[in-house]
Amino acid sequence: MQDFIFYLKLGWEHIISLDALDHQLFVLVLVAVYSFSDWKKILVMVTAFTIGHSITLALSTLDIIRISSDWVEFLIPLSIVITAFDNIIFKGNQSKLMRINYFLALFFGLIHGMGFANTARMMLAKEQNLYTPLLGFNIGLELGQIVVVIALLILLFVVIKIFRVHKKDWIMFISSGVFALALKMTLERLPF
Repeated sequence: MQDFIFYLKLGWEHIISLDALDHQLFVLVLVAVYSFSDWKKILVMVTAFTIGHSITLALSTLDIIRISSDWVEFLIPLSIVITAFDNIIFKGNQSKLMRINYFLALFFGLIHGMGFANTARMMLAKEQNLYTPLLGFNIGLELGQIVVVIALLILLFVVIKIFRVHKKDWIMFISSGVFALALKMTLERLPF
């Protein structure tokens, strides 16, 4: 049980810590198109991201796949750039954007999962059973994402209901800001 708690905290910190800006930006840009009434859709999307993250984390930890960390560190902010750009392009068609974001969450979750793979591989190398550490880590990650999502939805509620900002303007503002920041991160991490 102690191992499970340790890895649960590690998963939590993987999304909540100040070093997790890339994950937080990705969740922000995915959630920007939703509202409180879409909580079930958001939960499915966040879980899709965790599933993708879990798959590549497990495959990487088991050394079934291995991708250069330089490429992974480049692809993570690139995934954020693509998602933010998608929000900007489809801001007028929210239902289409929501369907696309499910796919992006799952697919880019695969890429983000490789970002922690090298650390996990070293930490779990001595573990007899990978199930408990990976389960703990992924539950911690999911819980952290849910907390980030709730904070973002509260912010969205305040911006739209109190400050009377239009939803399309919110999507454009958030997506443009995240796009610019993630593009900078992508260019700084070019692997060639």
